[in-house]
Amino acid sequence: MTHIPKDYTNQELLDLLQTDSEKAINYLFTRDYSYLCQTAYRILKETNQAEDIVQDVFYEFWKKRDVLQIKTSIKAYLKRAVINKTLNFIRDQKIRLDDEAPLQFLDSKENIQQNLEADEMKILIDKALEGLPPKCKAVFALSRFEQMSYQEIATQLNISTKTVENHISKALKRLRVSLSPYIKFLLILITILQ
Repeated sequence: MTHIPKDYTNQELLDLLQTDSEKAINYLFTRDYSYLCQTAYRILKETNQAEDIVQDVFYEFWKKRDVLQIKTSIKAYLKRAVINKTLNFIRDQKIRLDDEAPLQFLDSKENIQQNLEADEMKILIDKALEGLPPKCKAVFALSRFEQMSYQEIATQLNISTKTVENHISKALKRLRVSLSPYIKFLLILITILQ
């Protein structure tokens, strides 16, 4: 693995892209690859595809390095590129997001057939979110699994915070309607076992 000799400022990196683009790309790859893979993975829940997306983003970044107009930090630019490419992949492949059960309270009771119930809940959540548009699923995943604020999601996806709120509201409404019988049952069961 390449040794990172120093921390470059954003402007130094932009200059380095012009004078020694190979060194700049190597530095960025070493510094940001894992972080960007985690970003894609949090949306896709699939390691190999997340890595492929990040590698594609770096390849495209390399090809366009002479014509890029970056107005933010390079790291923010790359993160946004990864998120956009991931959303495009979801749209193109129509894959289901592997939403981990957002109802974390299931973990609070250790002996309620945890694994079985968690698996069943995951399947129910997948079904509940199946019909949502890809961007709505991605907004929900960024909010719930990356714990990003509405403003951060809006900035990353270049949409308004109101649009983020609408996507979250739509996803939660679908979850509430689809899961309400099961949630009521689990809450009653947890109350009885306390």
